[in-house]
Amino acid sequence: MDAPRRVTRAFSAQKLQEQQQNESPQQSAVAMGEDGEGLMTVSWPENGALTLEWVQKLGKTLDFASRNLLPSELPTVLPVSVIDSLLLAAHKILHREANCVEVPVDLSCKAVLVGDVHGQFHDVLHLLEIAGSPSANRLFVFNGDYVDRGAWGFETYFYLLAWKLLLPHRVFLLRGNHETKFCTSAYGFEQEVASKFGDRSKHVYRKLLGCFEGHPLAARVAGCVYMAHGGLFRQVEIEPPKKTKGKSYRGIFSFACLNNNVNGGDRRLLSGRNAEKALKLGTLDDLAKARRMVLDPSGFGTNVIPGDVLWSDPSPENGLSHNDSRGIGLFFGPDCTQEFMEKHKLKLIVRSHEGPDARDKRPEMDPMNKGYTIDHVVKAGKLITLFSAPDYPQFQASGERYNNKGAYIVLEAPDFSTPHFFEFEAVQPRPKVTPYYDFVNSIDSDEELDLGSGSGSEGSCGSGSGSDKET
Repeated sequence: MDAPRRVTRAFSAQKLQEQQQNESPQQSAVAMGEDGEGLMTVSWPENGALTLEWVQKLGKTLDFASRNLLPSELPTVLPVSVIDSLLLAAHKILHREANCVEVPVDLSCKAVLVGDVHGQFHDVLHLLEIAGSPSANRLFVFNGDYVDRGAWGFETYFYLLAWKLLLPHRVFLLRGNHETKFCTSAYGFEQEVASKFGDRSKHVYRKLLGCFEGHPLAARVAGCVYMAHGGLFRQVEIEPPKKTKGKSYRGIFSFACLNNNVNGGDRRLLSGRNAEKALKLGTLDDLAKARRMVLDPSGFGTNVIPGDVLWSDPSPENGLSHNDSRGIGLFFGPDCTQEFMEKHKLKLIVRSHEGPDARDKRPEMDPMNKGYTIDHVVKAGKLITLFSAPDYPQFQASGERYNNKGAYIVLEAPDFSTPHFFEFEAVQPRPKVTPYYDFVNSIDSDEELDLGSGSGSEGSCGSGSGSDKET
């Protein structure tokens, strides 16, 4: 086997700092806001109880700092001690939640569903302005991928965690495939943290990773809407993975993630004994038993289901098959969507995971131009892909930009199963900033993993009534 090869070129913290000093205005530790008042350092409440005023101040501070301070100056307004306190509190809440969290919705309440945001902090602020902030009558379910690629992954993630602490039963933060160690090391977030926190960055990064592994994998909203980052998953026999002599399964998977040219990958490394059997669609009971609290769900052993939930994609063709374009996860067809929805009495499935760049490589699927696509229309309901990062990727040559819109979904009484789509444009101009990953040579989001072109096992999802996707 060839030596592991990174698919992105690492940027040194020193190089980043030199570039950013040439691009960003130098400011003092206490910055001046637009109203002329000093923007004071954020402090942790004495009793640890957040207030709406505190969360709003945090958002304004992070916004102002992103526009007026060097990245390395962020700790002057947001001390690491405050970061530690918030991450510890969030860690406790997230780890207590179920693999698939139940989200009951009162008849007087609206549910707002949000897809990938990828470190586009200013667009997240804009989304919360137009959709309305979380409140007693408005809950939010975010579908993961808070970090990577965009330059403000830390601000985005930290701000959403603050909302989670303030309103734990009105804000739900699901995990995306980028809330993992291997993706954050390749697509910018680890380097972003290094640039912003210097000699404390390893400490901060470890704390963030600890939160990542605690996020729920999925949510069932109002009893009839299933939401997960990648989508559906297989049924597996839970058994301890067999160790490979001299290598851990995490090492094998990390190599797969960072090497885009591995041919002839051993399918058993991904799926264990299950690869030799016909794939069978999993259930919410299977999901509830899965072991989710690992840094890198590898699609191996007890991590098969989390790997599927984070990495799988819908297909216009019936059946359940290995997702060889990614090297992990599955392709699932309309028949699988029908079977899953019918079994669990669902009317809607909302997943994310694919932006305009990914769909550009999949001509059989609708393009991600307006922030959402309706991928499966079956007897039981619909499967939707939701993407909430407009003008994505952030770093792209002007002539190559997709100029896509972002979108979010609002669900309302009486049945909460009819999606109302709201599209929005990116906030412009964005603050000038240096990218934290080599976006020119980086592989795009539909090819992040590749373990070869073997067909693997295929399975049928029964006799569900799939139909052509709606445009």
